[in-house]
Amino acid sequence: MNSQSIILRRYSKFLCIVTLFLIALGALVKSTESGLSVPDWPTTYGKFMFAYPLNKMAGGIKYEHTHRMLASIVGLLTLILTIWLLRIEKTPAWVKRLGIFAFLTVVLQGVLGGLTVLFFLPVWLSTFHGVLAQTFFLLVIFITYALSVERHHRWTIDEESYSQQFLQAAILLMVMVYIQLIIGNVMRHDQAGLAIPDFPTMGWTLFPSFDQAWLNRVNAWRFENNLDPVNMGQVMIHLLHRCWAFLILINIFWLNHIAYKECLDRPLILKTMYWLNIAVILQITLGISTVLSHKEIYTTTLHVTTGAIVLGLSFLMVLRASPLTWRQFKTLSTRNP
Repeated sequence: MNSQSIILRRYSKFLCIVTLFLIALGALVKSTESGLSVPDWPTTYGKFMFAYPLNKMAGGIKYEHTHRMLASIVGLLTLILTIWLLRIEKTPAWVKRLGIFAFLTVVLQGVLGGLTVLFFLPVWLSTFHGVLAQTFFLLVIFITYALSVERHHRWTIDEESYSQQFLQAAILLMVMVYIQLIIGNVMRHDQAGLAIPDFPTMGWTLFPSFDQAWLNRVNAWRFENNLDPVNMGQVMIHLLHRCWAFLILINIFWLNHIAYKECLDRPLILKTMYWLNIAVILQITLGISTVLSHKEIYTTTLHVTTGAIVLGLSFLMVLRASPLTWRQFKTLSTRNP
């Protein structure tokens, strides 16, 4: 592997880290409700973004404006990565296409970010913006793994063992986590994060009736805490987020069972499983803490960030459990056990 390939590999890893930091910063913007602190786009109070005076970055402006600047930097870094991939002749064609797709995705993400401001943060548009950020993160991870020494080394292994059952369970987990992030985005942008303000009870009872009287008790609490009332739809999206998290936890237990039964000869899978377990436990803890702390800013931000980490680790698990060619992957992942 020549020096250019080594630098490119490290560059792609750097882009992964910066993208995760951008997701965290975007979560902080939402947690502080700073999305409209800068009411114009693509300018910042009529000035070119990078010419805006630093001494005026106060209050919510510092979060929103910093988020915009970092997003622009990530876009530039992605453009550099794409051009780099296209210029290296030995880069597989599918990896070059991934690079182009990643760049188009980050451009669309930037436009959506601007539109959320211009249209005053509509729920559907803000949700699409948040979900696309996670999708872009997966694309960068995919490119990084495609360039990795690990994947290159796997080509030299004569016979690599695969578990069809584990791969299918890992794919299911990744899809479930992705769906959970969609639900979470809808919940956050629909102001439903405290639609059920207690845990483990729901509306101060283990078996809520979900009738008008029960909703009135919830809204009475919200009134006392200077929060706007919620409707039953907001309650249901919050409840769905909790229930789906429980289903993901069950899937994690099942995936652990399969891993230690069929993947003991795959240390990288076991290592990924270890970190995934830690991330899921942390994510559940942060989710509970978000409710109990009444959406404390940094707890909520860490909850969103850890969700992205769980998604990234679940995707890495799929990549490590999959064959290296599409034909083998399709055969292994779709055939009946």
